[in-house]
Amino acid sequence: MRVLRRTLGTLLALAAASSCAAPHRDDAKPAASVVLTPYERLLPAPASVRAEGPGYAFGAGTVIRTGGPGAPEEVRRIGELLAEQLRGPTGLPLPVVDGAGGPGGPGVEDGDGVRLRLDGGAAELGEEGYRLRTTPTGVTLTARTPAGLFHAGQTLRQLLPVRGAGTVPGGTVTDTPRFAYRGAMIDVARHHFPVEQVKRYVDQLAQYKINTLHVHLTDDQGWRIAVDSWPRLAEYGGASEVGGGPGGSWSKDEYRDLAAYAADRYVTLVPEIDMPGHVNAAQAAYGELTCDGKAPARYTGIKVGFSSLCVSKERTYEFIDDVLGELAALTPGPYLHIGGDEAHSTPAADYARFMDRAQAVVARHGKTVMAWHQLASARPAPGAVLQYWGHDRTPAAEKAAVAAAARAGHPVVLSPADHAYLDMKYDKQTRPGLAWAGYVPAQRAYAWNPGSYLPDVPESAVLGVEAPLWTETISTRSDWELMAFPRLLSLAELAWSPSTALDWPAHRQRLAAQGPRLDAQDITYYRAPEVPWP
Repeated sequence: MRVLRRTLGTLLALAAASSCAAPHRDDAKPAASVVLTPYERLLPAPASVRAEGPGYAFGAGTVIRTGGPGAPEEVRRIGELLAEQLRGPTGLPLPVVDGAGGPGGPGVEDGDGVRLRLDGGAAELGEEGYRLRTTPTGVTLTARTPAGLFHAGQTLRQLLPVRGAGTVPGGTVTDTPRFAYRGAMIDVARHHFPVEQVKRYVDQLAQYKINTLHVHLTDDQGWRIAVDSWPRLAEYGGASEVGGGPGGSWSKDEYRDLAAYAADRYVTLVPEIDMPGHVNAAQAAYGELTCDGKAPARYTGIKVGFSSLCVSKERTYEFIDDVLGELAALTPGPYLHIGGDEAHSTPAADYARFMDRAQAVVARHGKTVMAWHQLASARPAPGAVLQYWGHDRTPAAEKAAVAAAARAGHPVVLSPADHAYLDMKYDKQTRPGLAWAGYVPAQRAYAWNPGSYLPDVPESAVLGVEAPLWTETISTRSDWELMAFPRLLSLAELAWSPSTALDWPAHRQRLAAQGPRLDAQDITYYRAPEVPWP
């Protein structure tokens, strides 16, 4: 998954990628940036926009109205968070009031300001859609669910200037997502990152309507989450990382805090405990998890496929039951990811037997299985979600196994490595990153259709899209953000916007328009030469 067996050589990977990646020269000049209206700058591109009439000017009297008596407390919380997000850029006080308490009178539709409104009858908006309507008297955000209201608020942020109060243009945005699962993944196992940095990523994801954060918590190089019943996992297995650094781990309270912080922004946390491979850190902490009972040394390199839990030992299953049980109790979301990739040291029959038992443990703790697509070669449990990370050179038989699983009712999340892996270098000059799947310039990250990407996997079987960021070569916030942005924004649009809205010439203009916003938020990003940055 991360660093494929290099027996074919990195040069072959690069040559194959260069034959299908969109070519560009570093000194090539992209088309000049054009002047976009605020609606045209929105990213992801919304499903429907109707611009009409004069807009609403934010000013000192603008308030955020969250409904009258009986309005859910969650709407008030969304309003408070939106006000917090807007105060810095606008410089306005933006008090949050209910519909009856503001200067406009008794109704939520009365008075100047931003109005948040839940409408349980707006079935056309689905679980996460919204309507944003702007008139000279204010902006009304309507949704059937609180998640939709939150997304509407993120659209409003983009309709205002990066700095200053400004005017929201008149008109109506009606918007619903293409896919239910719109994800990113961060690997904190190869290099340890503190929870505060992951929270920063949550904020960055949420403003572009990404609703899932998959956290790769364990690997050969480090174990990052405390487990009460197996304390040496974090204490000893967590005290290493790639390159020999000190590593680190999260306490249960830190994990709970991250999960709650993400949930407040309608981002679901998906924790991953990789198994039966990628387990050297666990075995270094507890030798009983090996077949010979001998603990290996901690590992700080980047090779893959050499470690495996001992499938024949009953103690192995006690271990995964304890670990997954404690993690399930900490995790409010529906999924537990159990990895399952690159288990090269586990014979196929043992792999299938192990995954049968691991999936049963997940079910017993009330969660739904997620696993990398190699699970398709075993026996996926009913409802198990497969995450596909292959690429253009993945064997047809492997793709066919995923298609067969999809036909059997297993949802598929798409993370093709040569389009969606954020740790792939943009080009040969990129300092961090790897290139085993080829270079992935910004245009290539956008140049695929999730609904028709895998042969014989219809769009109806695609749960969504996820952009993983593996950290073998990434140990700082700036490198993390450089590799994620702007490609993460392209993948956010592929996951949210209707297929009819996907158009590279228009999308690169939207990317360019996000540059000042990224600058204002102090986000490091790669100034991709195919994007006409201002």
